[in-house]
Amino acid sequence: MKRRPKLLLINPWITDFAAYDFWSKPLGLLYLASVLEKVGARVVLLDCMDRHHPALAASGLQHKIKDRRYGTGKYVREIIAKPEVFAKIPRYFARYGLPLNIFRDELRRLGRPDGVLVTSGMTYWYPGVQTAIREVRTLYPDVPVLLGGIYATLMPEHAATHSGADEVVVGEAEPRIVERVNTVAGLDLQPLKLNGVDDYPFPAWHLYSRLPYAVIMTSRGCPLRCSFCASFAISGRFRMREPQSVIEEFIWLARRFNIQDIAFYDDALLTNLQRHLVPIMQGIRRAGLTLRLHTPNGLQCKLIDPELAKEMYATGFRSIRLSLESVDDERQKKDMSKKVTAESFVRAAQAFHAAGFSVHDIDAYVMMALPGQPLIEVLRTMAFVHAQRVGIRLAAFSPIPGTVDYQRALVAGYLPSDFDPLMTNNSALPIKPAHLDYETFNRVALLAKTLNQYLREHGKPMDREKPVLDRLCRSFTEHELYEAGDVPHASAPVC
Repeated sequence: MKRRPKLLLINPWITDFAAYDFWSKPLGLLYLASVLEKVGARVVLLDCMDRHHPALAASGLQHKIKDRRYGTGKYVREIIAKPEVFAKIPRYFARYGLPLNIFRDELRRLGRPDGVLVTSGMTYWYPGVQTAIREVRTLYPDVPVLLGGIYATLMPEHAATHSGADEVVVGEAEPRIVERVNTVAGLDLQPLKLNGVDDYPFPAWHLYSRLPYAVIMTSRGCPLRCSFCASFAISGRFRMREPQSVIEEFIWLARRFNIQDIAFYDDALLTNLQRHLVPIMQGIRRAGLTLRLHTPNGLQCKLIDPELAKEMYATGFRSIRLSLESVDDERQKKDMSKKVTAESFVRAAQAFHAAGFSVHDIDAYVMMALPGQPLIEVLRTMAFVHAQRVGIRLAAFSPIPGTVDYQRALVAGYLPSDFDPLMTNNSALPIKPAHLDYETFNRVALLAKTLNQYLREHGKPMDREKPVLDRLCRSFTEHELYEAGDVPHASAPVC
């Protein structure tokens, strides 16, 4: 009998100041695992970010991996040396995920593979990629390594030079992965013919010993072009799966794996609503599935109305994230693909509240430290969101290669042309105006936390929008509030 080649798939660590498991799974890697299994490979998975890996419990770390709301939870972490570029950041730097000694033990236990596939997340998490590949090289120096994922796609030259991989695979890899593995690892697997996203086999969730939740993509890419987002570069052109295929995947997840919590990874879930999400929701209800559904990537407010909100609640949606980013009119028009206005946000929030969602269920993303963004714009957006009885999810800007705001940051001199990707870590606030420091934005984060706590405890906002804004403004000087920095984009809003 012909020997089945063994391929080791690795999801490396997060190396950062903070990390939390908000429905985070290496979905792309799991798709590749299914494709490779289909063509006869024996696939083993080593997911450093698996909070329920059996080795954690065996090592006495079970008390650190308890599930919280809807299957989310904290990662185990190991404090590591802070990179020099972060010397002035007054926080611990850590490697999140499996302790290094457990990773080494698992590498030995799984045995020598014929090839290794490593995925990657944020560009500034590349030290975790380096460590994983270095450990593989130490134990199996002659085994070929392929690297793919977000970092590999956005910064292929840096990845090729610094990761240690034999080959860097850019972009969506399902149609090409068998060919690349054959070439790099010297195998003769027969490639699958994949004509589109509906031909892709369901992700290989069976590779996990325990699943507190699952994630799903009903589409690839995004039709929008927001100035700070690189979805178009990572996932390619926008393509939707057939609703029936998606419904079958929901049924499969619920019945085979007994999954209740499922998060959507779509970047534009509400696009072509009546032909896509609506029939998917109808199919879920017809199948009698009892699910809790989550939208961590944010929804387009202008497409939300009371009927949709009611249907989403009836289908089982429980965690709603809205894409607002900023209440500034000009930024919404020029940089955010006109996907939201203040009016459409208010209508969306009201529709979700009327449908039965509570103040614990609805959050909105608010961007800070964007190129040329005055602090008052952030505070205005926070006060506006809070007044609509919606939680504030602060998201500090990270300049992503290939985006408009990344180019603005380069032109303005915020980043040198040969910058280390570590410098784009949003925890370090890479694009903050020179007159504002790390502590200034830490105060902003604490104010957002205070507003959220009040909303959760009382079920209503602290006050009307203007008094809340006045309260926030008192924490800063006028110079801090109104100075816009060196990168113009829009008119400075007025307090």
